[in-house]
Amino acid sequence: MAPPRHRRPGFSRRAQYSLFVTYVLAIAGAIVAGILLLISIADPTGFAALRAGAAEVTAPVARGFHAIRRSIAGIGENTSAYLDAASQNAALKRQVAANQTKLIQADALRVENRELKILLNLQQEEADNVVAIGNLVSSTASSSRRIAILSVGSSDGVAVGYPVRAARGLIGRVIETSPTTAKILLLSDAENVIPVIRVPDGLPALASGLGDGTIMIRPVDLGVNNFKRGQVVTTSGSGGLYPPNIPFATVVRKTNDGALARPIASPASSEHVMVLRPYQQAAKQVLDTALEALPKSESAE
Repeated sequence: MAPPRHRRPGFSRRAQYSLFVTYVLAIAGAIVAGILLLISIADPTGFAALRAGAAEVTAPVARGFHAIRRSIAGIGENTSAYLDAASQNAALKRQVAANQTKLIQADALRVENRELKILLNLQQEEADNVVAIGNLVSSTASSSRRIAILSVGSSDGVAVGYPVRAARGLIGRVIETSPTTAKILLLSDAENVIPVIRVPDGLPALASGLGDGTIMIRPVDLGVNNFKRGQVVTTSGSGGLYPPNIPFATVVRKTNDGALARPIASPASSEHVMVLRPYQQAAKQVLDTALEALPKSESAE
């Protein structure tokens, strides 16, 4: 047989106690509320004092709950601020990296523009000697030969033996050409021997590459060996190939028979270069041009 749907609470002693306590608390609350209502009506001043005392008693508890509530809110705010700061920090790092990239690009452009301006001035000064201006496409770094590839060739007027210089100084000479490219024998190649002079006293010397990116400078007069670190040597013009006074190399240290030096113009840092006519050929051309400009009577004399 199924139990009745509505059972009285008397079947459980625990339920009876719970119901009794509920009734007692409700009755007590009603009595206390009635007493407080009567006190507030009969003695408002006393009721105010009573209320103030109750507030003093419950104030520590209220402050505690308020502190807990503020702490919880502070945790949320701090967490939000931390996440925002992390996001802003990541954004700032990305911005700094982008700015650094832009600064590097700007510096590279400034260097390139400076080299182009120098080459432009040199081209204007030596308009009769310049054959072509091109770019260094590549250069050897680990091979025993020191050779670079130039982006201009025989179709641009470039020929074997023509000197090649950058804005900062001499690069080498052409050893092979094709219609659109040319091979350049760099200064540091062991087969490159170039007459040079020391600045500013004009001490004549011969420079030869060592194949490792450095150059040996040997004075023509072996009894004079007073090279010092930082001294500069330039082309002398002797031999008729390289024009004089082109910056060549800087002395690194003195040796027993001369000095060890490094080229001033490096293929790695010289993207744009200028091909020149051989000095003797250019000098002959200048002389012929000058003679043609003279009156026929003077040239005949």
